[in-house]
Amino acid sequence: MAWLLLGDGMLSLCRKKDEAMRADRGQTIIAAVVAAAALNAACAKPAAIAPQPTEVYVVNVLQKDVPEYLDLVGQTQGFQDVEIRARVEGFLETVNFREGSFVRKGELLYQIDPKPLEAALAQAKADLATARARLEKANNDVARYTPLVAKQAVSQQELDNARAAQDAGRSQVEAGNAAVDKATLDLGYTRVFSPINGLVGITQVKPGNLVGRGESTLLTTVSQIDPIIFHVGVSEADYLRVAKRDPSRAGAEPRAGGIQLTLADGTVYPEMGRVGPVERAVNAATGTLGIQLLFSNPDSVLRPGQYGRARILLDTKAGALLVPQRAVQELQSLYSVAVVSGDKVAFRNVKVGPRVDTLWVIEEGLKPGEQVVAEGLQAIGDGMTVRAKPLPPSPPSRTGESSADAR
Repeated sequence: MAWLLLGDGMLSLCRKKDEAMRADRGQTIIAAVVAAAALNAACAKPAAIAPQPTEVYVVNVLQKDVPEYLDLVGQTQGFQDVEIRARVEGFLETVNFREGSFVRKGELLYQIDPKPLEAALAQAKADLATARARLEKANNDVARYTPLVAKQAVSQQELDNARAAQDAGRSQVEAGNAAVDKATLDLGYTRVFSPINGLVGITQVKPGNLVGRGESTLLTTVSQIDPIIFHVGVSEADYLRVAKRDPSRAGAEPRAGGIQLTLADGTVYPEMGRVGPVERAVNAATGTLGIQLLFSNPDSVLRPGQYGRARILLDTKAGALLVPQRAVQELQSLYSVAVVSGDKVAFRNVKVGPRVDTLWVIEEGLKPGEQVVAEGLQAIGDGMTVRAKPLPPSPPSRTGESSADAR
């Protein structure tokens, strides 16, 4: 009986053990299935996401009439620059002007010591008086001997000698007159006057200096500055471009006017200029043709030697196409723009013309109404899909804003 009870207990125990093992195997299988599912989910590729189009700002190609200018850099010079030089030798006594001031024609500038030349003039006058006395004697001799020769009271040789002395006396009188004139002229050169109205420069000599010895010493320079000359050099290409517009006017008097002059500080000179003399030949060293532009200078704002930029209106280009300069890319002298059609962008080579403020004239490669990329060029390529937005207008600069604030 005990054995039977023991056997039943063992049997019950074995059954429990089998059930536990089956339960563990089930949990293991479930865990394996869950792990496999998680692994498959982790290794699965994510769904592809479509890229967003690149955002760019575009502008319409502008069409309007554009004036065509020729900008030339040059330098001012006096309408007349007269060098004042000492024409006689002597010690400088006085300087009779304020350096850098305006002087009038005929105004005394320098006084050279006149005493040596006054003595030379007195000597010349004395020599002239002697020559005249000799001539007078020769005239009297000729007048006296002429009737006596007819009466054979004197010889013909004495009359001939008298006439020779008369001729020599005339020559001596003429030489004496010339010497007096020269001495008078030299004495006059001791007072140096301004030959023109103009601006006088810095004196090169001071009182007490010896001037005029062996050469005509430069004393100072007087410049007529109203009008004033603005000298520019036109390149051969620009000259040919202008000359071909009207070949019949080659060598004729220039007619261009209304020339604008921008000074070194960026301000525009209020007076308009006109074209003056044009040089005969192109300078072989610089490859430019010299032209003088004349500007009225009533307030004496311009002085010789100033630099500036002249703008000459050549023509008006009707219906020109313009785009912002930042919309144009340059690479090895090739110019291109990014044209947007629909949502696609295409780069197109263009031929550029002159610049007008912040715009660039496009001579070939674009049509009116097309849109070009003005901002975002660095982020796009040919054939890309883009989202175009109109370029917002630039905000107006605030009054009184400093350059530092603007930056």
